[in-house]
Amino acid sequence: MRCYQVRRICSYQSQREQGTEYSTAFNLIHITEEHGSVFVIGCRGGMPLFRQAEARPEKERQARRSRTHEYSEEEEDDPPSLTRLCLLSLAENMKDVWTQDYSQNYMDQYFFRYVMGPFSLLPNELLEELLCVLSHRNLLSRPALHLLLLPQLHRLSLQHSCNLVTANLCSLIAARCQALKSLNLSGALNVSATALSSLLGSLPLLQSLTLAGTLSDSGVIATVAQRCPLLKHLDVSRCVYLRPSALLPLAQCSSSCSLARLLALDIGLEENEDDGTASAAFLLLGLPGLQQVALDNVGQACVLLWKQDFGMTDRFTKKKGVSSLQEMWTRRVESEKGTAKMMDLEDKMDKLLHVDESKADVDTRTDVENQEKTLKLSLLDVQSISLNSLSALGQLCPDLCSLTLNCHDEEEDEGAAFWWTTPLTRGLSTWSGQLRRLSLQFPGPLSELIPSLQAAGSSLTSLTLQGVKADGHLFFLELIHACPKLTTLSIHIDPPRSNQEEEDEDEDLEDWDLPCLPQLSSLTLNFTLDQRQVKPVLCWGSLRGPLWALLRGAPQLQTLSLIATPCRLDPVFRLVLDHHAKPLGGSDQLPLRSLRHVSLKRSDVTMQTAVRLLNVCHRLSDLDLSGCWSMTLSNITKLQSKVMTLRLTCVALLVVVAHLELTDAAVRVWGMRASRLEGDPTGPPDPYLKVWCGSSFAGMTQFYRDTSSPSWNAEFNIPSCRANDNLKLEVWDKDLNVDDHLGTCITQVRYGSNNNKSCRVGKGTLTYNYKLS
Repeated sequence: MRCYQVRRICSYQSQREQGTEYSTAFNLIHITEEHGSVFVIGCRGGMPLFRQAEARPEKERQARRSRTHEYSEEEEDDPPSLTRLCLLSLAENMKDVWTQDYSQNYMDQYFFRYVMGPFSLLPNELLEELLCVLSHRNLLSRPALHLLLLPQLHRLSLQHSCNLVTANLCSLIAARCQALKSLNLSGALNVSATALSSLLGSLPLLQSLTLAGTLSDSGVIATVAQRCPLLKHLDVSRCVYLRPSALLPLAQCSSSCSLARLLALDIGLEENEDDGTASAAFLLLGLPGLQQVALDNVGQACVLLWKQDFGMTDRFTKKKGVSSLQEMWTRRVESEKGTAKMMDLEDKMDKLLHVDESKADVDTRTDVENQEKTLKLSLLDVQSISLNSLSALGQLCPDLCSLTLNCHDEEEDEGAAFWWTTPLTRGLSTWSGQLRRLSLQFPGPLSELIPSLQAAGSSLTSLTLQGVKADGHLFFLELIHACPKLTTLSIHIDPPRSNQEEEDEDEDLEDWDLPCLPQLSSLTLNFTLDQRQVKPVLCWGSLRGPLWALLRGAPQLQTLSLIATPCRLDPVFRLVLDHHAKPLGGSDQLPLRSLRHVSLKRSDVTMQTAVRLLNVCHRLSDLDLSGCWSMTLSNITKLQSKVMTLRLTCVALLVVVAHLELTDAAVRVWGMRASRLEGDPTGPPDPYLKVWCGSSFAGMTQFYRDTSSPSWNAEFNIPSCRANDNLKLEVWDKDLNVDDHLGTCITQVRYGSNNNKSCRVGKGTLTYNYKLS
């Protein structure tokens, strides 16, 4: 058997293991050291599999499991360990070496409850890491899964290989992997709800379950509530066959009380909108340990609980056969009161030693009365909140640290943003000094948002703004000054409508006195483009100063995305790299040295700047120059040649993307649902959809008979759809003779994920999601 060299590792000392043997089912490989370098030597008949199991302290094993669970491609930028090199080599040869014989001779001919193959002795940590590597590199296949689904597996994520998930695979998981603690089947549309229920009924140790975008229904939720008593995380987002009322068993079953995170956005709709609000309120009261929630009606539910207006929900709870909200409220208050008495017993005894007994009785009665009037929820992270429910949320959730707020639900008339400023500022000030993450959709000028950010921004580490309108660089600087601790900043913003004054490029940087974000690690500035524009209008030259401050003052910046920037980027990067001046509070460390991911799509950037980024950013793993009109085909060829040269000295593989015509762009449309559609006077409509993008017809959905609130499970992929094209969804009513046109939704396609897009269709509403990638 002929041996050969697998990988050479240049100049790293800490991971060397002289003379360490790694075994497989068929051969041994040996780690040797020669002339200051480490060589991994293997045999043609078998690749490195695993290191012989050895005892590890429990803390080390937990840390390794955590790293495996949070695996990302960024880890490959660091010098890899010998174990990881073995796993990478194994993944690259999985198809040609390990699965070939099994797929040809056994996979479809026999059913093995357990496969006693080369992977059976792998520890669960290495098995999980191998699955992650295969999944992220798109190397996972049916035969590989059959060989790797083993009893010691604790975490399994098939999110990136959802097309492989079938009913047969689910039965295999149920038979072999009953010790699973985490399962992710997001997007698995080839599995029926019955198969999912059968699988989940065999996994009693599950603590985390993700079923986003699957065919889950009420039966799946009932199985989860009864058979998964340890479950702490549940994600059923985008499950269109699942209505909010189907989640009620989670709050009825005592075994579900440990649930801490519930994500259920974009699921099916109730016939009556108030029923969705009642369902959300029931879940908030019935799940005392809930800390993170994402429900479409959670804001209205908070208002309902704050006002204690439970009478309007009695019809709904009676129809569903569950306890009334008044009973749930009383039960929850009594439970909280008993817990509080136990926790504060020692404190109260101390107080009784120092105050008059009668006064203590009065204080005790007052505390009880206040507890009966107000209930505090333990929520820390809430998504899908509207502005009119912000006050109620502040009263119920004083410990909140993460919030997703949508102001688009309000009337968007001229000057509306001015009237939103006061309630928004007052609401966010409730959590001043404790709010860590804020995501805000605000269709108004940035200047109107500054007071709210000043009220809550001092403690923010992550800020996402969508839909805001630029009105000068001074307000941009005020945003930076109001949020000094940000590590993640993402803004989707409309550029100014008029030209902004530009600073003199020769002006002394020391005179700028601009603030910075020294802890920033991720920066995204996505400027919208008008439908008629091929490239942005360079109308915001004064943005150069804030960009310099952000890039020069953030030495730990790893991700940079500047999309359709309305100013030239060459002067910005020249200032950052060539001048030694620094913004206020900036570090002396060299800028841009930590960058891993850079995207400059549709921006004015030249070949000179691209080459400088390659030379300076030694940890760079990808550079996206899509739509940069100054980049020619010759420039791209030269960059690719330079990348091949840099690979000799860099650990990371650099990928330059520069599709000048954006021919690889594609739009995916899914999650279409409607409410309150009206058809003929004789009865409800039989609705269906037609989907267009530009001049391309994507197809149509099936029609549903006699329903005014349909949810379509169809998904459309439109390869020819590009940014700024018109995405059109037509709603039709199926008739015997001529179909009736109920309405049309038209939107301009933008980059990224665009969820919960909605428009009016007659007296009804159509909601859908799309993504341009």
